[in-house]
Amino acid sequence: MNKAPQCPTILIVDDVSANVQVLGEALHSDYKVKVANSGLQALDIARHKPQPDLILLDVMMPEMDGFEVCRRLKSNPQTWKIPVIFVTARGGESDEELGLDLGAVDYITKPISIAIARARIRNHIRLKQQADLLESISMVDALTRIPNRRRFDETLDAEWKRAAREKTGLSLLMVDIDQFKQYNDHYGHGAGDICLESVAAALQAGVSRPGDLVARYGGEEFAVILPETGREAACEIAARLCECVRNLKLPHGYSKAGAFVTVSIGGATMQPSIEDGSPDALLGRADKMLYKAKNTGRDRACCEPGEQEM
Repeated sequence: MNKAPQCPTILIVDDVSANVQVLGEALHSDYKVKVANSGLQALDIARHKPQPDLILLDVMMPEMDGFEVCRRLKSNPQTWKIPVIFVTARGGESDEELGLDLGAVDYITKPISIAIARARIRNHIRLKQQADLLESISMVDALTRIPNRRRFDETLDAEWKRAAREKTGLSLLMVDIDQFKQYNDHYGHGAGDICLESVAAALQAGVSRPGDLVARYGGEEFAVILPETGREAACEIAARLCECVRNLKLPHGYSKAGAFVTVSIGGATMQPSIEDGSPDALLGRADKMLYKAKNTGRDRACCEPGEQEM
């Protein structure tokens, strides 16, 4: 079932309450409206989810002007994609040029025409929604309809950095369908595609937290990112995922691991540090445990330390 589209959110940033009221009344029937009366408050709101879809930003504010707010928004990986429209009494050509050079998508001078402002806002919201849709599509595997390798790479990098900042554990599971080549060779590639779809759905159903990510890593291999998850919990999840796939009971008469389709899983856990530049070590350790699972009979999960199997 397709989800109903969410109402877009607009953040109005202005230290003059009368200006906020005018814009808010003009927009509240079509959008969710949030308000900030300072640059620092705007930056804080923009960083936290659900993030605004568009920011209407005044230039002349005390402590931090709108140009500096925009500069900080566009230099932060968490907020740089949020479109910014300056709404200001600073109507000079050099001011407008500066605002657009800083990354704003539009520049509206006061006194504003509500009708024109609404039309411009509507157009930029549409562009933002189209960009979000294209990005979403590019992050999904066409066959299994779960996140693809690109989404996996970006998420793992982000979670690695977050775990380093917050000093939490990060676990990774690498999953491989046992003897999938033999399955394809004997049942055909059409059946192989159905198998991949079914395994992907089973893995997806086997994780419960919104922050966990199941992705197609490539071919018959999947990966599971488990933020804020220690070694023991990761091993329990790996064992559960093995069971989820077994319970599909997809016949595999050409597997040495059993009568049905099964998976091998390798798991590793690390607590990243700021000095660690990338999660390559975590990937390598999970891969090593995957090979151990495959070399010791398949249809099992092996997690660090090596003796801990399920």
